[in-house]
Amino acid sequence: MRVDAAVSRLMGLSRGKVADLAADGHIVLDGQTAGKSDRVRAGAMLDVTLPADPVGVQVTPAEVAGVRIVHDDDDIVVVDKPVGVAAHPSLGWDGPSVVEHLAGAGFRISTSGAPERQGIVQRLDVGTSGLMVVAKSERAYTVLKQAFRDRTVDKTYHAVVQGHPDPATGTIDAPIGRHPGNDWKMAITSDGRASVTHYETVEMFAGATLLEVHLETGRTHQIRVHMAAIRHPCVGDPTYGGDPVMAKRLGLVRQWLHAVELGFIHPGSGDPVTYTSTYPEDLSHALDVLRGP
Repeated sequence: MRVDAAVSRLMGLSRGKVADLAADGHIVLDGQTAGKSDRVRAGAMLDVTLPADPVGVQVTPAEVAGVRIVHDDDDIVVVDKPVGVAAHPSLGWDGPSVVEHLAGAGFRISTSGAPERQGIVQRLDVGTSGLMVVAKSERAYTVLKQAFRDRTVDKTYHAVVQGHPDPATGTIDAPIGRHPGNDWKMAITSDGRASVTHYETVEMFAGATLLEVHLETGRTHQIRVHMAAIRHPCVGDPTYGGDPVMAKRLGLVRQWLHAVELGFIHPGSGDPVTYTSTYPEDLSHALDVLRGP
């Protein structure tokens, strides 16, 4: 994989921070100064020199309006995340986050993971709303991380996409990696990570379709990239080809994408559990407009 991806995964640093380290000559691959896009191969020696404050991200406890606690016990807390809230603090993001909300609300979460993302076993985009699970115990963190790796977590999303996908029910199996021309975007690439998305039509409108989407994998921007790849981008998502005129007509300032259901084996009890979330107001309003009078 690329140097920036490898160092990010190994050390819990953001891609942007790794890029800065590479630009400053602090990453050495087999004795040679490495760039962020150089490739790391099995057996290579990767040396990273960290400055005094390698992460540069602070967790500032602060309750966030709109964050809803769906479930809470000794092992996990399930959060219904509103749009505009990140999963955790990161360089380049100065808005609210789930981690900071939980800290501000007095929740004790797992200490596993990088300092600014402790307890985080999954993430949702800032512009995507819906369900997230955060680990509170160390065992829960380990068990849930493995469950996501093993693809045993049921992740269900609803998305409104432009046009009418044909077939109406299908599977998109295409590898996703960093966009070669835009480091902040993702794309289907030959050397990307395996990514599988299943979708089925729930409701059709004039010029748009409501889909139920099930993810086998959990790549960054996976649904948005896969739907754009079949030429049916999420409504309200100009980053991946969404029509801004349609978004304005529907009153959307973000992609129509919501994590409606999350199911997994509870890391403490061993029982199967499922949690659900209803559409927030902006997405419900967009559906009302699409359905018409």
